[in-house]
Amino acid sequence: MATFSVLGLNSLAGRRQIHSLPSCPKCGAPLVEGVLNQPSLEPCPGCQSLLQVEVFPALFRRTAPAGSGEIVLVDGESSCFYHASKKAVLACQGCGRFVCALCDCELNGEHFCPACLETGKAKGKIKSLENRRTLYDSIALSLAILPLVIFIFWFFTIVTAPMALFMAIRYWNAPGSIVRHTRIRYVVAMIFATLQIAGWGIGIYFLIENLHG
Repeated sequence: MATFSVLGLNSLAGRRQIHSLPSCPKCGAPLVEGVLNQPSLEPCPGCQSLLQVEVFPALFRRTAPAGSGEIVLVDGESSCFYHASKKAVLACQGCGRFVCALCDCELNGEHFCPACLETGKAKGKIKSLENRRTLYDSIALSLAILPLVIFIFWFFTIVTAPMALFMAIRYWNAPGSIVRHTRIRYVVAMIFATLQIAGWGIGIYFLIENLHG
């Protein structure tokens, strides 16, 4: 009995067409779809060895070939910004430039030219292409609480409290964690920072009063 799991076929998903299915590791016979992704062991159609084969659904997905762009046939017809001889099919939603079918990069229903797609990825302007985020709420909360937790650094709160309050207000609408969608950390940071600033203000006031008293 052979157990065979195909998990590394994601590279096939990007191809335009799939020309072959996984094969049996024992006899090399192609495995039909009825053998794939089954909850139990299934016999190989060639040698009858029991197999369990798991593949990604993208293996069977057929994607349409990309268009190469139509040639401009009429004078005055809008042409692609990047290919002057190609007919423009739409405008980039990032920069407004006309692009042909070849240059059209569709992403979640939006259309971008190659330059805007690359710029958006590099600068984080296209949220669906983000692979990292700065968690300003965690930074603000750390500035507000850590100096109090590490007691010997409590005097730093005269600096960290205004910084925490500024960050909480400045980045209130900034995208947060992908898995956490609340602003509770901003709220807690603002409360602690405000109390610390008020404490410093009261302390300085009484200190000045005592000096003049």
